[in-house]
Amino acid sequence: MFSPEGPSLRELAVQALSSVERGYDLLAPKFDHTPFRTPDSVLTAVASALERTGGCEDGLDLCCGTGAGAAVLARVCRRSVTGVDFSAGMLDVARVRTPVTGPRVAWVRADARALPFGPAFDLVVSFGAFGHFLPGELPGLFAQVHSVLRPGGRFVFPVLAPPRPSSRAFWMLLGFDAVMRLRNAVWRPRFVMYYRAFRFGDVLRELERAGFRVDLQVLPEFGPRRDGSPRVRMVVARRPVQPV
Repeated sequence: MFSPEGPSLRELAVQALSSVERGYDLLAPKFDHTPFRTPDSVLTAVASALERTGGCEDGLDLCCGTGAGAAVLARVCRRSVTGVDFSAGMLDVARVRTPVTGPRVAWVRADARALPFGPAFDLVVSFGAFGHFLPGELPGLFAQVHSVLRPGGRFVFPVLAPPRPSSRAFWMLLGFDAVMRLRNAVWRPRFVMYYRAFRFGDVLRELERAGFRVDLQVLPEFGPRRDGSPRVRMVVARRPVQPV
């Protein structure tokens, strides 16, 4: 699962016993060599889908980490790209490792649940961040995203089809979540990172309650599963021009 350049087992243990913020500060230099980073294939597919719908002026990468999503935004944003994350370590890596040409780029340290922006963006993207938010935090998170989008702006993120219960991946993710819940029951500060807390139906409902109009787009690059359902879809939540 990890390349030789990735973190050691000891480093992962130290990170997991830290807070989320401190853990990612420690992980940042090796984060891009872990399976936690969104694969390039998914980033490229989202960028291509956004290009097909036309460009925009200003984009925000929510929970940007080491900045992989900034390259996606740079392909469709003409004026500016902003990455926001609450880990200073991840932002330090993003500043060094993310070459973006064209739009101006800014990196902002802030909590996604209290964004320090007005309605300044036409597009918000996020990649692989939602496991760090408990289900009860989604309404506030989506309200924040809604507030920083201009009318007509879009909130976009990919969703991978969950593994089948008969698959090894299903039981690995279930086991990971069980270990994290046990860790958080006996250790403080908590480290919120759950793979199976992100329930797709709940997310769609909360987006609509936050005032978004939600569409789903299939990312054809990944093809269908055996039952014909798509492997990867892209959620496109639009802030209406007129309030709903």
